[in-house]
Amino acid sequence: MTDDTTTPTRVVDGVELPAAGAWKVDPGHAEVGFVGRHFMLTKVRGRFTGVDATVRIGDRPEDSRVTAVIDMASVDSGDRTRDDHLRSGDFFDVEKHPKATFESTSVAWDGTSGKMDGDLTIKGVTRPVSLAVDYLGHARDPWGNDRAVFSAHGKIDREDWGLTWNMALETGGILVSKEIELSLEIEAVREA
Repeated sequence: MTDDTTTPTRVVDGVELPAAGAWKVDPGHAEVGFVGRHFMLTKVRGRFTGVDATVRIGDRPEDSRVTAVIDMASVDSGDRTRDDHLRSGDFFDVEKHPKATFESTSVAWDGTSGKMDGDLTIKGVTRPVSLAVDYLGHARDPWGNDRAVFSAHGKIDREDWGLTWNMALETGGILVSKEIELSLEIEAVREA
């Protein structure tokens, strides 16, 4: 299958998918989010607003790749004190490690869903991550740009990246969950 520069989508095994080629993630329409638990009960949501990523759709869907750079100082959980703590040496240490990166290593695809494995680097520590990915469809914006829309999710243990700050609770348990849910909602614009 070859890249058709005039059509934003193509049919692969009876399923409409984005055309092969480079698609640039629109940071204004990218939600790179996370969810942790406070007191092991309350969900606390956050996101990174500084995202620079490219999706390279392969002629074969399994040949697709993603590269991303995340500005760790752009963390936003809706609470300035918490965000400052996340930026500190207790967590992301943005002064020494301003960026996190993700590089996909493999993609398995079935219809409009797939699994993407990759290497996530935070604070200079690289660990593997698996994400379940869904292609939600295509849209053409009012300015004539073609957009492919994806959703992805996965779970990580933050301590695998040296993010170990915590406090024991008097009643048992810990203040901040080790398990973090990752949630991504991405619009990628087809590059000419």
